[in-house]
Amino acid sequence: MNAADRRDLLERANRQSATIGQELPETITVGDDDLPLEEFLIETRKVEGIPDDAKPLVRETERELAAERKRLVERLESAPIDREEGEELVETIVGIDRARNALKSLQRERFGAEARSAALDDHERWLEFVDAIRR
Repeated sequence: MNAADRRDLLERANRQSATIGQELPETITVGDDDLPLEEFLIETRKVEGIPDDAKPLVRETERELAAERKRLVERLESAPIDREEGEELVETIVGIDRARNALKSLQRERFGAEARSAALDDHERWLEFVDAIRR
């Protein structure tokens, strides 16, 4: 891959709006694990706020996603890859960004009795889902 193609791909991967309007990969690979990205994003939309006992797991997941993103960007910057592999790396990086944005959106708090009831109902399903993606 030539230097101009590499620059273009890096710019796409690091653009703030890179996740907007992009096709969502069904899964992304983080380390040796496949994360069902589409399912993850759907599930996080159903939950507002992070249950207290899930916060450490969510923080760990965020750290791992950030570390994987950094590793992939470094590979895109300097590894001997072709354009097709570079495109795949950008797609994965953007998918990781979508997952990280979804986790950040969970920082909002629910208010009121109805919201508390809904949060309790969602709690067990949320823990099972986060645990499933970490296996």
